[in-house]
Amino acid sequence: MSPKTPSEIAVTNRRDASDRRLKSERRQNTDRPPEFERRGSERRKVERRRQIDPTTCERDYTDDEIEFMKAIDKYRRESGRPFPTWSEVLEVVQSLGYQKIRPPVDSPPVITAV
Repeated sequence: MSPKTPSEIAVTNRRDASDRRLKSERRQNTDRPPEFERRGSERRKVERRRQIDPTTCERDYTDDEIEFMKAIDKYRRESGRPFPTWSEVLEVVQSLGYQKIRPPVDSPPVITAV
């Protein structure tokens, strides 16, 4: 079999009469503008809450808050975990000496009206 000449190779002309760029405008009445603009200055901006990092905002922290922030930071550095789980945060809080105060057992239950 001999090599084919360029005239024997099938050539597809992709830009024939069915090219969508050659078709007329889809809108029937082009004298008036479209009812709404999909892009441009009409787009509404979504209001978002500013995320404020409590460790960097300007305020005076209590000594307990500073101690807690330092303990969490120390834990994160030592464990290599930048995002500790809540159970790990509880461990840090308990390591600072905090504990849950349970009500006395012999106190009557509190009943509220519905």
